[in-house]
Amino acid sequence: MIEGIVYRYRTGIAWRDLPEAFGPWQTVWTWHRRMAAEGTWDAVLAKLTSAADAAGVLDWSLSVDSMIARAHQHGTNTTRSAELERSYGDSTQEPSDHAVGRSRGGLSTKIHQLVDGNGLPLVTLVSAGQAGDSPMFMPLMAHLHVARAVGRPRTRPDAVRGDKAYSSRAIRGYLRSRGIKAVIPEPSDQQKHRKRRGSRGGRPVALDKTDYRQRNVIERRYARVKQWRGLATRYDNLAVVFRAAVVLNTVIAWTRQLSDTS
Repeated sequence: MIEGIVYRYRTGIAWRDLPEAFGPWQTVWTWHRRMAAEGTWDAVLAKLTSAADAAGVLDWSLSVDSMIARAHQHGTNTTRSAELERSYGDSTQEPSDHAVGRSRGGLSTKIHQLVDGNGLPLVTLVSAGQAGDSPMFMPLMAHLHVARAVGRPRTRPDAVRGDKAYSSRAIRGYLRSRGIKAVIPEPSDQQKHRKRRGSRGGRPVALDKTDYRQRNVIERRYARVKQWRGLATRYDNLAVVFRAAVVLNTVIAWTRQLSDTS
């Protein structure tokens, strides 16, 4: 069953074109839809990240970014309501707009991920394509829970790397309050605004340029995600189903990492 789901997203074919070797396509899709609603792959990912942390292979210098997945016409033929309250931060609830929005390139969905220092995702959320990166940072951090054998789950990384889209006073204040190192460059407009205010503008933002170079791990991660054609282009009507496939891709990546280190 799982092989059929992976094959479908790896090739990007329609569910009806799934080879008969995997069984009836309706059964494969139903299982995938059911596991997406129940959060099965999130539970598996939680076990894998916990095992990775216990083995000492989870790097807590995290990186955050997003990627755009163009929405195929088969993935946009549902009624979308932008007026209703959207629940991008709740991975179990279907947002009213189904995480499909019109960006510069057309209808699209944005995948947001928080990855460890090796480029392996810890948290995955989706939003409409025109949604900003900065508003999704807090929901990503809120979903960061890595269970441990003793004590409470770890929720605080050592550092967070992000591009200029994540340079906001709210995000920097949040990281500072939790003792998390912010490796985020300051945009030129924010620099000018700070200098214009003089002594009231505050101190210049510190940036560890050597550490910031390691942010490329999340770019490489998205390059691997796009190798699954069903993720590079969205064909699913429901956001929870599409997100579940992204999490499945993450589960496979973590499984390979742990098998290589064992």
